Amino acid sequence: MNLRESGFALLEVLITIVIVAFGLLGLLGMQGKMEVAEVEAYQRAQATLLVSDMADRMRASPFAACSAGGTITQRSQCMASRLQAYVTSGALGTGHSDPTDCSGQTLGAARDECEWSNTLKGVAETSASAGVGAMTGARGCVDQLQAPDASAGVCTPGIYRVSAVWQGLNATATSAIACGSGLYGNENLRRVVAIPVSIALPLCK
Repeated sequence: MNLRESGFALLEVLITIVIVAFGLLGLLGMQGKMEVAEVEAYQRAQATLLVSDMADRMRASPFAACSAGGTITQRSQCMASRLQAYVTSGALGTGHSDPTDCSGQTLGAARDECEWSNTLKGVAETSASAGVGAMTGARGCVDQLQAPDASAGVCTPGIYRVSAVWQGLNATATSAIACGSGLYGNENLRRVVAIPVSIALPLCK
């Protein structure tokens, strides 16, 4: 191999190194985006589980407490009242004051909201005594969309919206749901998962 051929070979090696370097940089960038997407997907899955948990609690609570004793109208009014107690005046979870042991709370909305708020704080899984078992800055709200009406001949179901919000990693469109609004700095980073919950008054006539 002469000197000219050696020069071409060295140039080919340098070009190959540059191409490989650009490829590796692109791979690293893609890996970073994939990790962010994975965290976002995990947090959304957690939020979906949390809103489903509260929805199930709301569906079960009134029936257990109001299904016996009194007239049908009284039992229907009992259910409507207990459902109303679930409506939150602010966001539960991060920043909300709750006892770590909710067993002292009255069964029903008070106990359910205490336990749900602690779950939103991630107390089910801890690291160095800090709750890490939920989304970043997780909060939750229960809003009433339609009040239940236990009046005879009306029997309108209660319709509620259970929402879970948290701090996202990438800016997206701002949610129209107000839960947690103003608590995350940039509103485009506030993630929201919400489901409607319709609860009929089956004892109502």
